[in-house]
Amino acid sequence: MGRSEGIRRRILVAFAVVSLVFALVTVVAADDVVVLTEENFEKEVGRDRGALVKFYAPWCGHCKKLAPDYEKLGSSFKKAKSVLIGKVDCDEHKSVCSKYGVSGYPTIQWFSKGSLEPKKYEGPRTAEALAEFVNNEGGTNVKIAAVPSNVVVLTSDTFNEVVLDETKDVLVEFYAPWCGHCKSLAPTYEKVATAFKSEEDVVIANLDADKYKDLAEKYGVSGYPTLKFFPKGNKEGEDYEGGRDLDDFVSFINGKCGTSRDGKGQLTSKAGLIDSLDVLVKEFVSASGDDRKAVFSKIEEEVEKLQGSAARYGKIYLKAAKNTIDKGSDYAKKETERLQRVLEKSISAAKADELTLKKNVLSAFM
Repeated sequence: MGRSEGIRRRILVAFAVVSLVFALVTVVAADDVVVLTEENFEKEVGRDRGALVKFYAPWCGHCKKLAPDYEKLGSSFKKAKSVLIGKVDCDEHKSVCSKYGVSGYPTIQWFSKGSLEPKKYEGPRTAEALAEFVNNEGGTNVKIAAVPSNVVVLTSDTFNEVVLDETKDVLVEFYAPWCGHCKSLAPTYEKVATAFKSEEDVVIANLDADKYKDLAEKYGVSGYPTLKFFPKGNKEGEDYEGGRDLDDFVSFINGKCGTSRDGKGQLTSKAGLIDSLDVLVKEFVSASGDDRKAVFSKIEEEVEKLQGSAARYGKIYLKAAKNTIDKGSDYAKKETERLQRVLEKSISAAKADELTLKKNVLSAFM
């Protein structure tokens, strides 16, 4: 009886966990805007809070133009428990959009608390205007949050100081405030800047080319947005002709600047690795006794030749090699496991970078 009761309890617990997971994934948030679907629309809208819903299509230019302001709206109302800011992809959930009379994109509708009868929003499509509408309809008093930016804003006074700095690799977006494509690019460009904010030698910047026409003309800008890359060794600038997705920008910058970041700004598994030292480490690992010490001397000589960030990585190789001699061949494995445990905790971005570099280098010793 005791055993069967224990099994029964474990089954109930497992069922509860599955139910909880299902409940959590029912409402999927992209940034701070709730993604509504055929499955969850009437579970979230028309209940115990008012809801502003954007019905859109992924290919729609006006929808892309609205996206940054709508995401800003979602961020601002994130803590307002009496209001939901949501969106429906009408390409994917046609039945929902049809049910609520959506015939063009984007369509924005307000659903009062406890009601599935929509009121169409007809005002300006700015975060501020939308917030005013939601506050009036929902009885809230929320102001648009000022979102800190990692994009360096250039002016005629700062352009040369930032862009022509021979110690920096600089990507510049020349934009116009009224340009729809520029507005569509803005959220992605911000993510690019955030991904590389820890790289001291990389600058992601923009310039209002409508305001500073002389600089735009100087660099041959005739359309918006125009992106130009100014590497350390070529301050005349070169056109960026890659894709406009986050991964496209990240790959470009990593390739040009020698960085190793992913779209979230985290170091990749290749960060900190140096080919010439990896070759010596293979020799070091397979050697023993005096032969290993002789290879260690070669590693020291190679590290002395390195400059910049490579010199910093070289010191990590040296320390790992010395600890392997002092603590035994299983040092790298044990230390890697320890570092992984720390990385899984809540730590600062700078600390995560430091530990990831050590972990990557240690992989060469295993």
